[in-house]
Amino acid sequence: MVKDLDIDKLKHQLAEEGYAVIENVLDADQLAQARKAVEKQMEHELAHPLPLDDERHEDDDEIRAYYKKHYTVSEAEAERMVARVHQYRRDNAGTRWPVPIGKVSKNFLHLPTLFDDDQSQRVWNLLNKAPELIPLIEHPVVLPMVRHVMGQDCTLHDFQSTSIGPHTGGGAWHVDAPLGQIPEPLPEFPLTLQNVWLLDDFTPDNGATRVMPRSHKLRKPPPWGSGPLDGEVTLTAPAGSIAIWLSNTWHRSGPNTTDRQRRAILCNYNVSWLRGFADFTTSLPSEVIPTLSNEARYLLGFAARAPRTR
Repeated sequence: MVKDLDIDKLKHQLAEEGYAVIENVLDADQLAQARKAVEKQMEHELAHPLPLDDERHEDDDEIRAYYKKHYTVSEAEAERMVARVHQYRRDNAGTRWPVPIGKVSKNFLHLPTLFDDDQSQRVWNLLNKAPELIPLIEHPVVLPMVRHVMGQDCTLHDFQSTSIGPHTGGGAWHVDAPLGQIPEPLPEFPLTLQNVWLLDDFTPDNGATRVMPRSHKLRKPPPWGSGPLDGEVTLTAPAGSIAIWLSNTWHRSGPNTTDRQRRAILCNYNVSWLRGFADFTTSLPSEVIPTLSNEARYLLGFAARAPRTR
């Protein structure tokens, strides 16, 4: 697969258009393994949702309203998001954010695990729950492309799975965190690089990602909204392919008008000095860590953090 790729063409596509698609990267066995891992975890989390708690914080209504405004979440999921904030504070010595939730860095916030009124689903920190998928982060087709864009010294920002449910309307146009919270003009270079492993065929009708070619050169976020934009491109490809786009390329999930879900794994990389969405060094099963290559360990954040001073 690697020797058959026109790497220079792909690099040019990414630099000029802001996105690229590489078809049929995973073989049938690899695709089946990834699907099985995601299906298992999604079924488990649907059957065992985050329990609520009895705590009451003075900003609960503000937190609840934030998620209801920015995401299509049910009342039950909004309550779970309040409980997640409570848990986050317990994990951080009871520390509160110094600003309202709408001003908090997106790197510090959970996104809903159920959205589109519970029709769509997200699984956070998938590598902690399915470490058999770790080889994907150093895949020989993907990692050279990542390092071409991000530089050799890059790490993993996030690794999650999503399922866009049937008969859902699609997401809002955005650039990836933290760019949506940075004053314009945005940096000329991307801070993260998104790699999406397609677990199902991406088609125009089932929620395939939309991108705006060359929007990364505008150095600003898109206007808020989820409607079609003139010139947008739908990233269609068979299951087992990978779609790549720069963090500053405008993109969104498309509407799914079919009767089936559309699933993917999101594997996001960042420059090593940027704080990621997940701390893999504290969440991976301890028995897995010695089995990993040095390259995989560094991508997961080992030796990519401030040293302890003595």
